[in-house]
Amino acid sequence: MPIKAFDKLCCPIDGERLVLDAVSNAWRCGNGHSFDVAKQGYLNLLPVQHKRSKDPGDSKAMVAARRDFLESGFYQKLAQAISTQVAAQTELLQSSSAELHAQNMAGKEASDEPVSILDAGCGEGYYLRHLIAHDATANLRLVALDISKWAVLAAAKQGLKTHYTENNTPKNSNLPNAQAPLVQWIVASNAQIPVADASIDILLCIFGFPVYQEFHRVLKPNGVVLMVDPGADHLRELREVIYTTLKPENQAKSYPEYFTAEPAMAVRYPVTLRSQQEIANLLAMTPHLFRAPQEGKQRVQALERLKVSVDVQLQVLRKN
Repeated sequence: MPIKAFDKLCCPIDGERLVLDAVSNAWRCGNGHSFDVAKQGYLNLLPVQHKRSKDPGDSKAMVAARRDFLESGFYQKLAQAISTQVAAQTELLQSSSAELHAQNMAGKEASDEPVSILDAGCGEGYYLRHLIAHDATANLRLVALDISKWAVLAAAKQGLKTHYTENNTPKNSNLPNAQAPLVQWIVASNAQIPVADASIDILLCIFGFPVYQEFHRVLKPNGVVLMVDPGADHLRELREVIYTTLKPENQAKSYPEYFTAEPAMAVRYPVTLRSQQEIANLLAMTPHLFRAPQEGKQRVQALERLKVSVDVQLQVLRKN
């Protein structure tokens, strides 16, 4: 079964289900609210009343820096680890679904239910594109959101270049060659995720801002959140250049009682940045861009080479 874009979307204004009008290429709810698909293939479901600023999230320059850094391959091992974990969780969910189907539908043809995956805080889509490349034959329904319109725009543009379905093409589509993308790219917030209740199997939160109650709402029973967070030594060498002293890292994690945390997995390896531009790109995609004192930024800008540690924790949270 092919990978396809997830379609169980909800209106960000009233929560009603959205339906795609293939003629106008717009999503509409029963109360008449309408949201056009942009020519680049993404959907903006972040109404002005849900914004805390005029242009929330990462800026255009920050998105470009992150894209350039990630496309240089520095986090490829991390992306591989995430894709492997998602594949393992997908297999578990499909096995569980098959067993349940066998119990309830004895003697009937086995069901091949797709696994729905939401990337909550997708940035420019690097990790989801890697996931697609990891297993292009998987039966998945994909949706990704970010509060930054620049991030979603970059993700959608890249998706148009590389990933399409061959069927289910909307009439009068704005997309090149009238092909629909494999991912439903959405401008939206983790605080108001515009998808139906209990519609997501696997939710990715990669260096993001978790809203656990909302994550719980959109997950199916026994669905999982894959949290990807920095470990104690993540980018330590960069931080040592920026700050005169480093604050102790509090690695103790607590999660709401409606999730069960499984044993975490660590991903650790070194990378070497060999130019001022690569170092600048790394700084621009971290919170230190705003937190760092001016003197610290100047020390970073003077570097022409920097070896840093990648130290990341992958934590699976299963919905109770």
